[in-house]
Amino acid sequence: QVQFVESGGGLVQPGGSLRLSCAASGFSLDYYAIGWFRQAPGKEREGVSCIGSSDGSAYYADSVKGRFTMSRGSAKGMVYLRMNDLEPEDTAVYYCAANLLRSVCSDSMVKHEYGYWGQGTQVTVSS
Repeated sequence: QVQFVESGGGLVQPGGSLRLSCAASGFSLDYYAIGWFRQAPGKEREGVSCIGSSDGSAYYADSVKGRFTMSRGSAKGMVYLRMNDLEPEDTAVYYCAANLLRSVCSDSMVKHEYGYWGQGTQVTVSS
C-alpha cells in the first residue's frame, strides 16, 4: 500500500537548521508534484512548499521564502525540506503529501488536491 513517512524533526534553537525527509513507498513520486505542509497547535494545516515532478516548478509560502529549500532525492521515492534560520513561528508538525491532480506547482497550495498524508514529524523551535 501507499505510505509516506516523514522524519528529521526535532528541537532546535532559533536560527538553527533542520532537514526533513519524506520517504514514499508503494507510489511513484516521478509524476506528481509533492508538497510539504505544516500544522501548528490550534491552527489550520498550511502549505509550505511544493516541488514539481520534472519541470523545475516550485512554490514557497511567503513566510518561509529564502529560508526553506525543497528538493527531490537522487534515490527514488525521497523528497527533502531543508529549513534554515528557523524561527519559533516555524514550530509545527510537518507533513508531506502528493498532489494527486497536478504534476506542476502553482502559485498556491490547495490542501484538498493532496493525498497520501504521512503521520508527520514534529519541529520545535525554542531557546
